[in-house]
Amino acid sequence: MKKTFTSFFILILSAVITYGQKTPTGNLKDFKVKTCLHSVSYMGVWRGQATLTLDEFLLKAKELGFDAVMLAAKRPHVSLLDFDDSARQKLRARIKELGLELVCLAGYTDFTAGVDKIGIPNVEIQAVYVGELARLARDLGTNMVRVFTGYERPDIQYERQYSMVVEGLQMAGRIAANYGVTLAVQNHHDIGIHHDAMKWILDEVNLPNVKAAFDCWSPTLEGLSPEEIRQAVHKMKPYIVHTTAADYVEQPRFRYDANHTNYIKLESQMRAVPIGEGFLDYKSFINTLKEIGYQGYIAYEMCEVLEGGGSVENLDKTARAFLEYVKQFK
Repeated sequence: MKKTFTSFFILILSAVITYGQKTPTGNLKDFKVKTCLHSVSYMGVWRGQATLTLDEFLLKAKELGFDAVMLAAKRPHVSLLDFDDSARQKLRARIKELGLELVCLAGYTDFTAGVDKIGIPNVEIQAVYVGELARLARDLGTNMVRVFTGYERPDIQYERQYSMVVEGLQMAGRIAANYGVTLAVQNHHDIGIHHDAMKWILDEVNLPNVKAAFDCWSPTLEGLSPEEIRQAVHKMKPYIVHTTAADYVEQPRFRYDANHTNYIKLESQMRAVPIGEGFLDYKSFINTLKEIGYQGYIAYEMCEVLEGGGSVENLDKTARAFLEYVKQFK
């Protein structure tokens, strides 16, 4: 009886959380571009990219004119290792002081990690980590944590890996519900990367606070046409609560084959460029978000080696180009 009551309580709490996430309504009039800057853009992750402290990043987002921020939940920005209760209170106050909104924390999960080591409870470990991120998110004043599914490991049964993702998201979702937090699953890792598979996963997880952070990036690289991506957005409509934008160009790669005096085609390298200058069709994607009455933020990230280099000046110029680009979507 106690278990049944607990499950019912979590279901009700999750429903309340989901309501707060403003899932798409289907009404065009409900769409409004709300901009968000992802701190990974100024974190020194990519070759040549400038590294700003967390406070420098917050000041930068305010200076550039973004409405909100998305904070990477790892060093050098918002690591669980560095933020005790006092530090959380100070950061929350600082964000409010600058007039910004914290949209979500970006978690870094991989629910299939350690799939070949059956004695280690890696799914539980990942779920507990997400739970701590949810508590951190609540303390900082946001009700969303971005998570990933899992990378597919070779020579391991796919169904076993898939089930680990479902189990992990269910565990993590129930813990997150205790803190009033929604998990936004980004279409980034191998498992569930196609929208049909992602929807199936979210349907199986079947928790009102486990939603989707659905991006244009992966369906484009999967070879979907703009119309097929439009259909994918409509299919994912019940789940989409967040999205992140970035644009890229493709640099073809070849390896010289001396035996045939020829070149062998390899996988292309992607490089980041200002939005609207790459091969991603953001006009179609954002207009489709408008069609479904999307009410969340559009986060922007510079998450690869960037054309023009990674200096603060070039990062700023590229971020401003994004703000200018989205003005066309009324």
